[in-house]
Amino acid sequence: MLKHLLVGLALLGAFQVASAQDPVLLVAHPEFRDPAWRETVLIAAPLPNGGHVGVILNRPTSTTLGELFPEHASSQKVVDPVHFGGPFSADALVALVSSRESPGEGTFPLARDLYLALDGPTIDRIIEQAPRAARYYVGLVVWQPGELRLEVEKGLWSLRQADVGTVFRVDSEGLWHELSAAARGVRVRW
Repeated sequence: MLKHLLVGLALLGAFQVASAQDPVLLVAHPEFRDPAWRETVLIAAPLPNGGHVGVILNRPTSTTLGELFPEHASSQKVVDPVHFGGPFSADALVALVSSRESPGEGTFPLARDLYLALDGPTIDRIIEQAPRAARYYVGLVVWQPGELRLEVEKGLWSLRQADVGTVFRVDSEGLWHELSAAARGVRVRW
């Protein structure tokens, strides 16, 4: 069985939600000079405690699941690169999963037909049974209650409505340029 570095059980407990919330795409403002966030696009969804969770969509690595898990035959079949999802739990593998129903334990809905999977055995099962239904990330981003709202109010992020097509876009390298140009002058109500 593939052994994933898991996000802690306390973290999993914090992510339990009853139904999909309204996620947003966060597009870094062109003046956002912090190299960690420069030209990033994230998907973020609210947590019950008032915080938010998300992953960076446009940071593919040069590493595949097969390279991360050479002993796991199913991981060898996933040719797409693993993405850097964010600095929080950067040693944990998580997955965004396109599915009409919950992929299993340790997942929660981000949007209609979109789930964030945090549980190692569930991610193993997705890799083995439906690897193309997911995109795999190391790490994620977590905002404390009110933290993301403050960042938006400071103008660090432009908000766009999230959709599954954008989340699973094959060419994510040009995503920031496209969304940044489209977001200029557009206000999404927060």
